[in-house]
Amino acid sequence: MTIVIGFEGSANKVGIGIVKDGVVLANPRRTYITPPGQGFMPSDTAKHHQACVLDVLQEALEEACIRPEDIDCVSYTKGPGMGAPLVSVAVVARTVAQLWNKPLLGVNHCIGHIEMGRLITGAKNPTVLYVSGGNTQVIAYSEHRYRIFGETIDIAVGNCLDRFARVLKISNDPSPGYNIEQMAKRGKKFIELPYTVKGMDVSFSGILSYIEDAAHKMLKAEECTPEDLCFSLQETIFAMLVEITERAMAHCNSQEVLIVGGVGCNVRLQEMMEVMCNERGAKLFATDERFCIDNGAMIAQAGWEMFRSGVTTTLDQSWITQRYRTDEVEVTWRD
Repeated sequence: MTIVIGFEGSANKVGIGIVKDGVVLANPRRTYITPPGQGFMPSDTAKHHQACVLDVLQEALEEACIRPEDIDCVSYTKGPGMGAPLVSVAVVARTVAQLWNKPLLGVNHCIGHIEMGRLITGAKNPTVLYVSGGNTQVIAYSEHRYRIFGETIDIAVGNCLDRFARVLKISNDPSPGYNIEQMAKRGKKFIELPYTVKGMDVSFSGILSYIEDAAHKMLKAEECTPEDLCFSLQETIFAMLVEITERAMAHCNSQEVLIVGGVGCNVRLQEMMEVMCNERGAKLFATDERFCIDNGAMIAQAGWEMFRSGVTTTLDQSWITQRYRTDEVEVTWRD
């Protein structure tokens, strides 16, 4: 029996999860929400995390009905992410590990998403589409590494959606991406947008620039509605993601797709991916907002896998890094 607690705070969510041998015992989190039309600044986000992280910790321990002495390892997000929020949560994890006299473990945020997805869905060896506000990657496992087959060459898909939401002054509560998804359901007119796939990679900055400029002109001329723009943007960028995922599946001869990351709980993306999977005789695996969106349990689960394989992080190595690629981590817990 191994119990691991995980601290996540790489962006605008701070979460603490507790996992016991593949069972999520607790997974509370808090979200820093800014007014419509605004993003979140690293310093303000860090202050939010600092203000509520101890309350979240207390909530997690109470929900899991365990005491600090029951915990075997303390894991935290080492990166990638926003510097100030990462530091604010890592400091708490380091302090807790020393107070409780427990081993410490720095976890790659992307691998946390993958291991959580594998745990919840039961996917064995899937081609992974990792889509969030800070990352867009197509990943497959090979020889003790999660290999990146394709990725964005500029901004992440979630960042593209978030920034377009600011143009339309769409609410950030609960998230701009979710609100775009709801508006897109009411869209009736498809507006052709740049479609930018470069081999196995994708680009979203050009699409964003184009639709930012077109939105003001077309809305002013009443040529379309905000809902039409949300619908068109989703259809275009999700088609790009499905294309590069299918290409990676063909390369790996894979019969499973796992979608992870905050954008992964978008139902329309899941629908489009499922159509492709059905055509290939493959199976789609996806989770809902409890585990797709950044959370502490995913860090705890990845930490659980790493700790059981003998990996720990010494205190002098327990720093954070804003750039920490998925394929930098040796996956010691898989064959």
